[in-house]
Amino acid sequence: MREVKYKNINWIDFENPDKESTYYLQENFNIHPLAIEEFVTPTIRPRATEYNNCIFLTVHIPLFDAVERTTYPGELDIVITKNHLITGHKQDIYQLTDFFRKLESSEGRKKLYMNETPAHLLYHILEMLIESCFPRLAHIHKNIDVIEGHVFNGDETEMVREISLAKRDILNFRRTLKPQRSILESLAQMETRFIPSELKPYYQDLIGTNIRLWSSLESAKETIESLEETNNSLLSNKLNLTMKVLTIFSAIMLPMTVYSNILAMSAKIPFASHPFGFWIHIGIMFFISLFTIVMFKIKKWL
Repeated sequence: MREVKYKNINWIDFENPDKESTYYLQENFNIHPLAIEEFVTPTIRPRATEYNNCIFLTVHIPLFDAVERTTYPGELDIVITKNHLITGHKQDIYQLTDFFRKLESSEGRKKLYMNETPAHLLYHILEMLIESCFPRLAHIHKNIDVIEGHVFNGDETEMVREISLAKRDILNFRRTLKPQRSILESLAQMETRFIPSELKPYYQDLIGTNIRLWSSLESAKETIESLEETNNSLLSNKLNLTMKVLTIFSAIMLPMTVYSNILAMSAKIPFASHPFGFWIHIGIMFFISLFTIVMFKIKKWL
Protein backbone atom coordinates (compact mmCIF):
# COMPACT_ATOMS: atom_id res chain seq x y z
CA MET A 1 0.00 0.00 0.00
CA ARG A 2 1.17 3.53 -0.77
CA GLU A 3 -0.42 6.83 0.06
CA VAL A 4 -0.22 10.47 -0.97
CA LYS A 5 -2.05 13.34 0.78
CA TYR A 6 -2.76 16.94 0.01
CA LYS A 7 -5.14 19.14 2.01
CA ASN A 8 -8.32 17.08 2.52
CA ILE A 9 -7.69 14.60 -0.31
CA ASN A 10 -6.02 11.26 0.27
CA TRP A 11 -5.10 8.84 -2.52
CA ILE A 12 -4.35 5.28 -1.40
CA ASP A 13 -3.09 2.76 -3.94
CA PHE A 14 -3.01 -0.99 -3.29
CA GLU A 15 -0.77 -3.18 -5.42
CA ASN A 16 -2.16 -6.71 -5.57
CA PRO A 17 -4.87 -6.22 -2.89
CA ASP A 18 -5.53 -9.22 -0.62
CA LYS A 19 -7.35 -10.06 2.62
CA GLU A 20 -5.10 -7.72 4.56
CA SER A 21 -6.27 -4.91 2.29
CA THR A 22 -9.86 -5.89 3.07
CA TYR A 23 -9.23 -5.68 6.81
CA TYR A 24 -7.52 -2.32 6.41
CA LEU A 25 -10.46 -0.87 4.47
CA GLN A 26 -13.00 -2.27 6.92
CA GLU A 27 -11.18 -0.85 9.92
CA ASN A 28 -10.30 2.59 8.56
CA PHE A 29 -13.05 3.59 6.13
CA ASN A 30 -16.81 3.73 6.09
CA ILE A 31 -17.12 1.86 2.79
CA HIS A 32 -20.00 -0.37 1.81
CA PRO A 33 -19.10 -4.07 2.36
CA LEU A 34 -20.08 -4.97 -1.23
CA ALA A 35 -17.63 -2.36 -2.55
CA ILE A 36 -14.86 -3.81 -0.36
CA GLU A 37 -15.65 -7.32 -1.58
CA GLU A 38 -15.57 -6.21 -5.21
CA PHE A 39 -12.33 -4.34 -4.56
CA VAL A 40 -10.35 -7.54 -3.87
CA THR A 41 -12.26 -9.78 -6.33
CA PRO A 42 -11.22 -9.91 -10.01
CA THR A 43 -13.94 -8.51 -12.27
CA ILE A 44 -14.28 -9.57 -15.88
CA ARG A 45 -16.51 -6.70 -16.95
CA PRO A 46 -16.10 -2.99 -16.17
CA ARG A 47 -18.75 -1.57 -13.89
CA ALA A 48 -19.78 1.60 -12.07
CA THR A 49 -21.92 1.31 -8.93
CA GLU A 50 -23.01 3.97 -6.47
CA TYR A 51 -23.49 3.07 -2.81
CA ASN A 52 -24.77 5.32 -0.05
CA ASN A 53 -21.27 6.23 1.11
CA CYS A 54 -19.06 5.71 -1.95
CA ILE A 55 -18.80 4.99 -5.68
CA PHE A 56 -17.15 1.78 -6.87
CA LEU A 57 -15.64 1.55 -10.36
CA THR A 58 -13.86 -1.16 -12.27
CA VAL A 59 -12.02 -0.20 -15.45
CA HIS A 60 -9.62 -2.16 -17.63
CA ILE A 61 -6.46 -0.59 -19.01
CA PRO A 62 -4.85 -1.92 -22.22
CA LEU A 63 -1.38 -3.20 -21.29
CA PHE A 64 1.19 -4.82 -23.58
CA ASP A 65 2.91 -8.18 -23.06
CA ALA A 66 6.25 -7.91 -24.86
CA VAL A 67 6.84 -11.70 -24.68
CA GLU A 68 3.50 -12.76 -26.14
CA ARG A 69 3.38 -9.61 -28.29
CA THR A 70 -0.23 -8.84 -27.50
CA THR A 71 -2.42 -6.48 -25.50
CA TYR A 72 -4.11 -7.67 -22.33
CA PRO A 73 -6.49 -5.94 -19.88
CA GLY A 74 -5.11 -4.60 -16.61
CA GLU A 75 -7.92 -4.32 -14.06
CA LEU A 76 -8.09 -1.15 -11.95
CA ASP A 77 -10.59 -1.03 -9.07
CA ILE A 78 -11.51 2.43 -7.76
CA VAL A 79 -13.41 3.58 -4.69
CA ILE A 80 -14.41 7.24 -4.33
CA THR A 81 -15.50 8.67 -1.00
CA LYS A 82 -15.90 12.23 0.17
CA ASN A 83 -12.18 12.74 0.85
CA HIS A 84 -10.51 9.56 -0.43
CA LEU A 85 -9.62 7.98 -3.72
CA ILE A 86 -8.69 4.31 -3.25
CA THR A 87 -7.28 2.28 -6.15
CA GLY A 88 -6.25 -1.34 -6.41
CA HIS A 89 -4.69 -3.42 -9.18
CA LYS A 90 -3.09 -6.85 -9.48
CA GLN A 91 -1.12 -6.07 -12.63
CA ASP A 92 1.60 -3.46 -12.66
CA ILE A 93 -0.03 -0.53 -14.46
CA TYR A 94 3.13 1.42 -15.20
CA GLN A 95 1.28 4.57 -16.29
CA LEU A 96 -0.50 4.74 -12.93
CA THR A 97 2.69 4.00 -11.00
CA ASP A 98 4.57 6.75 -12.83
CA PHE A 99 1.74 9.24 -12.24
CA PHE A 100 1.65 8.36 -8.52
CA ARG A 101 5.41 8.80 -8.08
CA LYS A 102 5.41 12.14 -9.85
CA LEU A 103 2.49 13.29 -7.72
CA GLU A 104 4.19 12.05 -4.57
CA SER A 105 7.43 13.92 -5.26
CA SER A 106 6.03 17.24 -6.50
CA GLU A 107 4.09 19.77 -4.44
CA GLY A 108 3.19 21.58 -7.65
CA ARG A 109 1.53 18.47 -9.08
CA LYS A 110 -0.32 17.90 -5.82
CA LYS A 111 -1.64 21.45 -5.98
CA LEU A 112 -2.65 20.93 -9.62
CA TYR A 113 -4.32 17.53 -9.32
CA MET A 114 -5.39 17.26 -5.65
CA ASN A 115 -6.67 20.75 -4.92
CA GLU A 116 -10.41 20.09 -5.22
CA THR A 117 -12.14 16.70 -4.85
CA PRO A 118 -11.30 12.99 -5.33
CA ALA A 119 -13.52 13.06 -8.45
CA HIS A 120 -11.23 15.72 -9.97
CA LEU A 121 -8.20 13.55 -9.20
CA LEU A 122 -9.99 10.56 -10.75
CA TYR A 123 -10.63 12.59 -13.90
CA HIS A 124 -6.91 13.36 -14.24
CA ILE A 125 -6.03 9.70 -13.68
CA LEU A 126 -8.52 8.47 -16.30
CA GLU A 127 -7.37 11.16 -18.73
CA MET A 128 -3.75 10.07 -18.27
CA LEU A 129 -4.62 6.38 -18.74
CA ILE A 130 -6.68 6.99 -21.87
CA GLU A 131 -4.09 9.32 -23.40
CA SER A 132 -1.42 6.68 -22.76
CA CYS A 133 -3.23 4.43 -25.27
CA PHE A 134 -2.34 6.69 -28.21
CA PRO A 135 1.40 5.76 -28.26
CA ARG A 136 0.37 2.09 -28.27
CA LEU A 137 -1.93 2.77 -31.21
CA ALA A 138 0.89 4.56 -33.01
CA HIS A 139 3.06 1.47 -32.47
CA ILE A 140 0.30 -0.75 -33.93
CA HIS A 141 -0.01 1.44 -37.03
CA LYS A 142 3.80 1.45 -37.42
CA ASN A 143 3.81 -2.35 -37.20
CA ILE A 144 1.11 -2.51 -39.87
CA ASP A 145 3.26 -0.31 -42.14
CA VAL A 146 6.22 -2.67 -41.65
CA ILE A 147 4.01 -5.69 -42.47
CA GLU A 148 2.72 -3.94 -45.59
CA GLY A 149 6.27 -3.35 -46.80
CA HIS A 150 7.19 -7.02 -46.35
CA VAL A 151 3.99 -8.23 -48.01
CA PHE A 152 4.80 -6.36 -51.21
CA ASN A 153 8.49 -7.30 -51.08
CA GLY A 154 7.81 -11.00 -51.57
CA ASP A 155 7.79 -12.11 -47.91
CA GLU A 156 4.19 -13.36 -47.95
CA THR A 157 4.90 -16.65 -46.14
CA GLU A 158 6.76 -14.98 -43.27
CA MET A 159 4.01 -12.38 -42.90
CA VAL A 160 1.26 -14.94 -42.22
CA ARG A 161 2.33 -15.20 -38.56
CA GLU A 162 3.04 -11.46 -38.24
CA ILE A 163 -0.41 -10.59 -39.54
CA SER A 164 -1.99 -13.07 -37.13
CA LEU A 165 -0.11 -11.51 -34.19
CA ALA A 166 -1.14 -8.01 -35.25
CA LYS A 167 -4.79 -9.08 -35.58
CA ARG A 168 -4.73 -10.66 -32.11
CA ASP A 169 -3.18 -7.52 -30.64
CA ILE A 170 -5.84 -5.29 -32.21
CA LEU A 171 -8.64 -7.67 -31.19
CA ASN A 172 -7.51 -7.71 -27.55
CA PHE A 173 -7.09 -3.92 -27.58
CA ARG A 174 -10.65 -3.49 -28.89
CA ARG A 175 -12.00 -6.00 -26.38
CA THR A 176 -10.39 -4.04 -23.54
CA LEU A 177 -11.27 -0.55 -24.74
CA LYS A 178 -14.87 -0.91 -25.90
CA PRO A 179 -16.60 -1.39 -22.49
CA GLN A 180 -14.83 1.64 -20.99
CA ARG A 181 -17.11 4.03 -22.82
CA SER A 182 -20.11 2.90 -20.76
CA ILE A 183 -18.15 3.62 -17.55
CA LEU A 184 -17.30 7.14 -18.71
CA GLU A 185 -20.92 7.72 -19.70
CA SER A 186 -22.06 6.54 -16.26
CA LEU A 187 -19.70 8.98 -14.56
CA ALA A 188 -20.89 11.82 -16.80
CA GLN A 189 -24.56 11.08 -16.15
CA MET A 190 -24.44 9.97 -12.52
CA GLU A 191 -26.30 12.28 -10.13
CA THR A 192 -24.25 11.96 -6.96
CA ARG A 193 -22.64 14.13 -4.32
CA PHE A 194 -19.26 12.50 -5.00
CA ILE A 195 -19.00 13.99 -8.52
CA PRO A 196 -19.54 17.78 -8.74
CA SER A 197 -21.81 18.88 -11.57
CA GLU A 198 -19.15 21.20 -13.00
CA LEU A 199 -16.91 18.16 -13.54
CA LYS A 200 -19.35 16.30 -15.81
CA PRO A 201 -18.35 18.12 -19.04
CA TYR A 202 -14.80 16.93 -18.42
CA TYR A 203 -15.95 13.33 -18.27
CA GLN A 204 -17.89 13.97 -21.49
CA ASP A 205 -14.60 15.06 -23.02
CA LEU A 206 -13.07 11.72 -21.98
CA ILE A 207 -15.87 10.00 -23.89
CA GLY A 208 -14.79 11.93 -27.01
CA THR A 209 -11.18 10.83 -26.47
CA ASN A 210 -12.36 7.24 -26.11
CA ILE A 211 -14.28 7.54 -29.39
CA ARG A 212 -11.15 8.82 -31.17
CA LEU A 213 -9.22 5.81 -29.84
CA TRP A 214 -11.96 3.48 -31.05
CA SER A 215 -11.99 5.08 -34.51
CA SER A 216 -8.24 4.62 -34.80
CA LEU A 217 -8.58 0.99 -33.73
CA GLU A 218 -11.31 0.47 -36.34
CA SER A 219 -8.98 1.87 -38.98
CA ALA A 220 -6.17 -0.46 -37.85
CA LYS A 221 -8.57 -3.43 -37.89
CA GLU A 222 -9.75 -2.70 -41.42
CA THR A 223 -6.19 -2.15 -42.65
CA ILE A 224 -4.80 -5.38 -41.22
CA GLU A 225 -7.77 -7.37 -42.57
CA SER A 226 -7.20 -5.90 -46.04
CA LEU A 227 -3.49 -6.73 -45.78
CA GLU A 228 -4.38 -10.29 -44.79
CA GLU A 229 -6.59 -10.67 -47.87
CA THR A 230 -3.86 -9.22 -50.09
CA ASN A 231 -1.22 -11.47 -48.53
CA ASN A 232 -3.43 -14.53 -49.01
CA SER A 233 -4.03 -13.57 -52.64
CA LEU A 234 -0.31 -13.17 -53.29
CA LEU A 235 0.41 -16.48 -51.57
CA SER A 236 -2.28 -18.18 -53.63
CA ASN A 237 -0.93 -16.67 -56.84
CA LYS A 238 2.59 -17.76 -55.98
CA LEU A 239 1.35 -21.28 -55.24
CA ASN A 240 -0.56 -21.34 -58.53
CA LEU A 241 2.55 -20.33 -60.43
CA THR A 242 4.56 -23.06 -58.71
CA MET A 243 1.92 -25.66 -59.51
CA LYS A 244 1.80 -24.43 -63.11
CA VAL A 245 5.56 -24.86 -63.53
CA LEU A 246 5.46 -28.35 -62.00
CA THR A 247 2.50 -29.34 -64.17
CA ILE A 248 4.19 -28.13 -67.37
CA PHE A 249 7.41 -29.90 -66.40
CA SER A 250 5.49 -33.12 -65.77
CA ALA A 251 3.59 -32.76 -69.06
CA ILE A 252 6.84 -32.29 -71.00
CA MET A 253 8.49 -35.26 -69.31
CA LEU A 254 5.48 -37.55 -69.78
CA PRO A 255 5.99 -38.32 -73.54
CA MET A 256 9.68 -38.99 -72.88
CA THR A 257 8.73 -41.38 -70.08
CA VAL A 258 6.22 -43.17 -72.29
CA TYR A 259 8.81 -43.51 -75.08
CA SER A 260 11.45 -44.94 -72.75
CA ASN A 261 8.92 -47.40 -71.28
CA ILE A 262 7.98 -48.57 -74.77
CA LEU A 263 11.65 -49.19 -75.52
CA ALA A 264 11.98 -51.12 -72.28
CA MET A 265 9.07 -53.39 -73.25
CA SER A 266 10.39 -54.07 -76.77
CA ALA A 267 11.99 -57.47 -77.37
CA LYS A 268 14.37 -55.85 -79.79
CA ILE A 269 15.29 -52.21 -79.26
CA PRO A 270 15.60 -50.21 -82.50
CA PHE A 271 19.13 -49.03 -83.28
CA ALA A 272 20.43 -51.35 -80.55
CA SER A 273 23.42 -52.36 -82.69
CA HIS A 274 24.02 -48.88 -84.03
CA PRO A 275 27.13 -47.20 -82.56
CA PHE A 276 25.14 -44.02 -81.95
CA GLY A 277 21.91 -45.73 -80.92
CA PHE A 278 21.83 -44.20 -77.48
CA TRP A 279 22.16 -40.69 -78.85
CA ILE A 280 19.56 -41.38 -81.51
CA HIS A 281 16.99 -42.24 -78.82
CA ILE A 282 18.01 -39.18 -76.79
CA GLY A 283 17.45 -37.06 -79.89
CA ILE A 284 14.02 -38.61 -80.46
CA MET A 285 12.99 -37.89 -76.86
CA PHE A 286 14.33 -34.36 -77.18
CA PHE A 287 12.28 -33.90 -80.35
CA ILE A 288 9.15 -35.21 -78.60
CA SER A 289 9.70 -32.75 -75.73
CA LEU A 290 10.27 -29.90 -78.17
CA PHE A 291 7.07 -30.84 -80.01
CA THR A 292 5.18 -30.81 -76.68
CA ILE A 293 6.49 -27.36 -75.83
CA VAL A 294 5.47 -26.04 -79.27
CA MET A 295 1.99 -27.45 -78.82
CA PHE A 296 1.74 -25.77 -75.39
CA LYS A 297 2.77 -22.48 -77.00
CA ILE A 298 0.15 -22.87 -79.72
CA LYS A 299 -2.51 -23.59 -77.09
CA LYS A 300 -1.18 -20.60 -75.06
CA TRP A 301 -0.64 -22.78 -72.01
CA LEU A 302 2.84 -21.31 -71.66
